[in-house]
Amino acid sequence: MAKNKDTGRDTVYAKQNEMLVDFVFDDNVAHVFPDMIRRSVPGYDAIIPLLGVFAERYARQDSNIYDLGCSLGAATLAMRRRITQSGCRIIAIDNSESMVAQCLSHIEADQSPVPVEIMCDDILDIKIENASIVVINFTLQFIKPELRENLLNNIYAGLNEDGVLLIADKIVFDNVQEGNFQIDMHTQFKRANGYSELEIAQKRTALENILVPDTIEQHKQRLNRVGFKEVNIWFQCFNFAGICAIKS
Repeated sequence: MAKNKDTGRDTVYAKQNEMLVDFVFDDNVAHVFPDMIRRSVPGYDAIIPLLGVFAERYARQDSNIYDLGCSLGAATLAMRRRITQSGCRIIAIDNSESMVAQCLSHIEADQSPVPVEIMCDDILDIKIENASIVVINFTLQFIKPELRENLLNNIYAGLNEDGVLLIADKIVFDNVQEGNFQIDMHTQFKRANGYSELEIAQKRTALENILVPDTIEQHKQRLNRVGFKEVNIWFQCFNFAGICAIKS
C-alpha cells in the first residue's frame, strides 16, 4: 500500500498490488483517513455534524458519552462542541494505535471544555456505564456478526433511561434490484470523487473478508432483541444508513 505523505490524499490502493491483504487501520490508512472516508462514504459530511445535534438534544448532566471506534475523533469533536449540559465526559475508544495517536493530537488542539478520555482498547472489552449517548460510527460492520449482539447488550445495559445509541454503517438489501442499484450508485460516488477502477476494485477485495454489512431489518431485529423498543432510521444515502435506538 502507498500513501501520499505531503497532501494526506488517499492513494493507498492506487498501485497494482499482487499480494493484496485484508484492510487494516494502520499508519498508512490513519494518515489519509479523513480524505478516504469522505471520498468513500456518501453522506459522511452530513452525518458527523448531525451527531452534534444529537449531543445537544440527548446529552444529560453528569453522564458519559461514548464514541466506540472513534478513529481520528471526528464524532467526538462534533459532539464535544455542542454539549451544553454540565458534568459530561466523552470516552473515545479505538483499537488502532495509529488512529488513537492522531485522535489525541486532534483533541488536544480543540478548545472545547468537555473532558475527553481516549483509550486504545477493544470496544468488546469495555463496560458501558452511566451513558446518555453511545456512538458507534462505521464500526459495527467490522465486528464479527456473531459478536454484535453481545456488544449491543453491553451498550443497552450501560445506557441510562432515554439514552440513545447512534449507529452509522454500510447496509445491504434483501431486494436484489435495490441492492444492485445502491451498489452501482456508491461505486459512481467513488468514481466522482476521483477513485480509479483499480483503487475501487482493490479496496473492495481488501474489505470483503472483514466488512460484513447487515440489512436495516437485521439491525432493527437485533436492537429489539437486546431491549430497544424505539428504533429510528434518521439518515440514508445509497448503501449507508444512520440508526437511532432509544432506551425507554
